[in-house]
Amino acid sequence: MRVLRGRAGSVEEDRAVTGTLAADVEASGEPTVRAWTPHRQVAFGRRDARSDGYERAKRAAEERGFPTYERGVGGRAVAYTGNTVAFVRVEPVEDLRRGTDERYDRAVADLRGALRSLGVEAWEGEPPDAFCPGAHSLSTDAGKVVGVAQRVRQGAAAVAGIVLVRDHEEIADVLEPVYAALSVPFAPASVGSVAAAGGPADSEAVARAVESALVGDRDATVERVR
Repeated sequence: MRVLRGRAGSVEEDRAVTGTLAADVEASGEPTVRAWTPHRQVAFGRRDARSDGYERAKRAAEERGFPTYERGVGGRAVAYTGNTVAFVRVEPVEDLRRGTDERYDRAVADLRGALRSLGVEAWEGEPPDAFCPGAHSLSTDAGKVVGVAQRVRQGAAAVAGIVLVRDHEEIADVLEPVYAALSVPFAPASVGSVAAAGGPADSEAVARAVESALVGDRDATVERVR
């Protein structure tokens, strides 16, 4: 298994690194895992970009010091502070119509194991009106900590998401006006973090725990993002 560590020098360059992974996996047949801390930003989904309030939502984020970008998948806006961990596991697939539920189940189990290794016990699900709502989230009594999504294309499937390490109050503060502009229900108190749940506030420690869980018992070759 190929493992990528680190981030590129800019948001655009870093997004390009992740954008090539599916094609690389399709061509090589070798699964890839990446767990890293993206640059500070608010990333909007396609549904957000179609909203009448999209421009107001972008301004709200930028006024609070978060550059804005549109990602090429569904879901709702998510905020990265520079300490938030993102992850992706890309695997080759022969039939894009099969395996979706199994990939979700494996990823959720792996991520729960990663959190447990950090001293955080999480449950599958999320509080009402959580950020980027989805059926495959992980939460604690302190709020939602992990969001998981999946994208499948011919030859490769990517299960990806975020882990809120700390900065949950800052994330709630920027997402509240963003979601209001988009007319999407949002409860600031639903935002949790690993640190708020009693785990470490060290993003590198969280990223390595997530990476280890997603790799599992497979041999890994580690590369640095250039």
